[in-house]
Amino acid sequence: MSGPRILAIETSCDETGVAIVSGGRRIEANQVASQVAIHAATGGIVPEVAARQQLRWMVPTTQAALEEAQVEWPDLDAVAVTCGPGLIGSLLVGVSFAKGLAMTHRLPLVAVNHIEGHIYANWLTDASASEPLPPEPPFPLLCLVVSGGHTQLVLMGGHGRYRLLGQTVDDAAGEAFDKAGRLLGLPYPGGPAISQAAQGSRPATRLPRARTAGSYDFSFSGLKTAILREVAGYRERGEAIPVDGLAAAFEEAVVDALATKTAAAAEELGVAAVALGGGVAANAALRAELRSRLSEIGVSLLVPPPEWCTDNGAMIGAAAGFRYLAGDQAAPSLEATPNLALPWLAA
Repeated sequence: MSGPRILAIETSCDETGVAIVSGGRRIEANQVASQVAIHAATGGIVPEVAARQQLRWMVPTTQAALEEAQVEWPDLDAVAVTCGPGLIGSLLVGVSFAKGLAMTHRLPLVAVNHIEGHIYANWLTDASASEPLPPEPPFPLLCLVVSGGHTQLVLMGGHGRYRLLGQTVDDAAGEAFDKAGRLLGLPYPGGPAISQAAQGSRPATRLPRARTAGSYDFSFSGLKTAILREVAGYRERGEAIPVDGLAAAFEEAVVDALATKTAAAAEELGVAAVALGGGVAANAALRAELRSRLSEIGVSLLVPPPEWCTDNGAMIGAAAGFRYLAGDQAAPSLEATPNLALPWLAA
């Protein structure tokens, strides 16, 4: 084991993630108790239900992570936890549990921003301790975080140093996928369902791309309205809704907006690489389009495996490893902060 070994907890939304990560890079265990099947019945996340399920799964998921890594509490150097942003009830479950663990086992507590965790998923590897670590992402690094609750374009100048370049002015891309999926009668979550429906299909129409005041800001509320009107129009005419074609059109519009502004920022700032993170980063069309556009300007694309893009404890353990080495420890009075922002610094 090289570097601090940290047990990390992620409960910002509906998943219960517990992982053990060493040195901010190597995954020794990564357990996730998913609630997708539960929330599929309501077509979206019910916050109180999510928090109650996390209370149920917090202890067994932690125990499973310890068993997977074959470690005991004396083998750990710290406990880390997502303290925001996210759903307040879910965050409280994780923060309260992590504080209790840290106090009981006399371990330092490290607080991690959820968005920072998605960025640091690009540092992770599941290579064994006997294998060499792959190179770290280069700085300055352009980061596109795209999830159900967040869409941000961030310049990372070094560990813990971030500058916000742009963000959604209304709905996050992941939320837009969920709403569009519901309008098209597709199952929850909408992102994977739309991607599957769109695969191999031609767009049935060209949906709008929003213009924003900020050069690198995003907007997806108008796109949701456009797909609503398309569906309503087919119904009014008594025609069958071309679900696959509209799914392809919607995915094309979201991917185009994200890729266009990310590539423009990468070229303007002269970065060597772009790091993708968040649940929508698992979208194959987005990965392919970004890789194509970035290759034209000589910029590489870093993308975690799909299982590390959705919420998980390993990404929190990665971010926590670097915070721990920097001496950044949380006080026992740590609170959950649903609207927590990254520590914006000159990058």
